[in-house]
Amino acid sequence: MIIEERTPARAGLLGNPSDGYFGKTISISVKNFGAHVTLYESPELRIEPQPQDINEYRNIHSLIENITLHGYYGGDRLIKAAIKKFYEHCSVNDIPLEAKNFTIRYDSSIPRQVGLAGSSAIIASVIKALVKFYKIDIQKEYLPTLVLKVETEELGINAGLQDRVIQIYGGCVYMDFNKTSVKEKGFGIYTPISPKLLPNLYLAYKEDLGKISGVVLNDIKSRYDRDDKLVIETLEEIASLAEKGNSLINKGETASLHELINRNFDLRCKIMNVNESNKQLVYTARKCGASAKFAGSGGSIIGMYEDDEMLTRLINSLKEINARVIKPYIS
Repeated sequence: MIIEERTPARAGLLGNPSDGYFGKTISISVKNFGAHVTLYESPELRIEPQPQDINEYRNIHSLIENITLHGYYGGDRLIKAAIKKFYEHCSVNDIPLEAKNFTIRYDSSIPRQVGLAGSSAIIASVIKALVKFYKIDIQKEYLPTLVLKVETEELGINAGLQDRVIQIYGGCVYMDFNKTSVKEKGFGIYTPISPKLLPNLYLAYKEDLGKISGVVLNDIKSRYDRDDKLVIETLEEIASLAEKGNSLINKGETASLHELINRNFDLRCKIMNVNESNKQLVYTARKCGASAKFAGSGGSIIGMYEDDEMLTRLINSLKEINARVIKPYIS
């Protein structure tokens, strides 16, 4: 039996990056891109490498090109870490695994390191495939937490639950990472929102702005852990934007989301250093009349647009700075 799992990219609509600090967020799945995993039984356990994971190059220029495009981290470490954490979860919870091996491979169309959650998409696909392969049950609410543990405990990546929740649940979800719930149960309160209630949304990204999100967020975490008043109060206000946004969406008052989306980015700039190229991405979109904020940790933005005329302006203006605009496929 061949098992195939696909996990979409994601975009944070409101509230990020408060998810790592017991905040609230609204996020959407972006099915235009995805990470695909294929797994099937085999005599030995084998992880098939992808081109970016192979350490053989035509010349030094080919090596540099590969590093520039993919960074220093390939997908094989994500797969190994996911398998290890899955095995440990089953061991700790006395879940027996049938004695059989598998071959696993992955591919991904998610643009790398532009804040669209490509790494967590690969890990989520691996975990979902392993659950099917071994025919076990893991509580749906806990699956995002297990994916997060792969990154935080195995790979040392600083991250929150938002990406993993939307990649497991799909669609659009309002997430309340209530401290009591997260501490006691291991997960927050996740409420699906019908994508039909959402306004016109666009997504834009620029691949040469990519950064590894865990590195970007490390400074915020250290300041939060030191009880930095500015950081704590700003993250609380950012979280409140998601709560307000959820109420507006359910009331059908989505026009008011425009201001909240812009405010989300402006607050982020108060506590994080945002380079000029990323600011250019945001402000170019805003000059077209659209709202704009980071979809993740930089390199991509999300916002609202009024009509096709504005969308055309967005496409043309952002193209001038080498950014691509798409309409996210959510449902």
